[in-house]
Amino acid sequence: MFERIKRAYVEEVDDSTLLRNAMRGMLSELDPHSAYLDEEEYQSLRESTQGEFGGIGIEVGTENGQLMVITPIDDTPASRAGLLSRDIIVAIDGTPTDSMSLQEAVTLMRGEPGTDLRISILRSGEDSPREFTLTREIIRSESVKHELLEPGYGYLRVSQFQSRTPEQAREALERMSREQPLEGLILDLRNNPGGVLQAAVGIADLFLDEGLIVYTEGRLSDTEMSFSASPNTPAADVPLVVLINGGSASAAEIVAGALQDQRRGVIMGTDSFGKGSVQQIMPLGNGEGLKLTTALYYTPTGALFRPKASSPTWM
Repeated sequence: MFERIKRAYVEEVDDSTLLRNAMRGMLSELDPHSAYLDEEEYQSLRESTQGEFGGIGIEVGTENGQLMVITPIDDTPASRAGLLSRDIIVAIDGTPTDSMSLQEAVTLMRGEPGTDLRISILRSGEDSPREFTLTREIIRSESVKHELLEPGYGYLRVSQFQSRTPEQAREALERMSREQPLEGLILDLRNNPGGVLQAAVGIADLFLDEGLIVYTEGRLSDTEMSFSASPNTPAADVPLVVLINGGSASAAEIVAGALQDQRRGVIMGTDSFGKGSVQQIMPLGNGEGLKLTTALYYTPTGALFRPKASSPTWM
């Protein structure tokens, strides 16, 4: 096949392009989360994990071949414009997305702050797309917000899971309980697309003083991990309500699943997104990389969130 393409295809194609396309094809057929990352895509992913980049402030994935909004990020152009979880992106700057890869969409939607981006959105229950023109901004993701709803009753919003999220949440709990002990707390995980596994464990550990939080299983020994709660728990006895919705994915589901299985809090809202796999980012040594699903995660009772959409990607 390689030889025939090289000899007979209508345009000349170099070997490296054919090999990169072959790698993309290999990975795309494994699951929606695994992907080959060229140099630009790999750098884009690194910017996402560092929490600062030029974009409109949405997490996107794919489901049934469609480019989908997983969640709008708080206080960004996307959230202010009214984009919603599970909106289908049908066009970007006039280019249809039906044959576009996730990484191609990432490249198109990111850009210099101050530049405009036009996207067409098809919303559930509507027959015609909505048009949005958004101005890109520097997206800086603050993962924890908090406030006292009234004395003794707190609200803790976790919008994503970064490495410092547990520390920030612990500090927020301490600030809210300075005047008087908390008598109730709302933990808001709505539209939280996930993030770092260890950060999810750290958040769950704020409310659990014993028991299993999550475990993972994969083919390699280093992908089989188990995480349990520690006794050093600042809010082990505070009555807790956890809010989730269709934009709560991955690490957010780990927290909600652990608290539900341990009967630690009341879970309220709608069904979560349903992403139960762990990806590792593997550099290939030439500026390129590989995002590969290496494990599945399970809640304490052994429940598995089956992956059904692509891994959320910052935009």
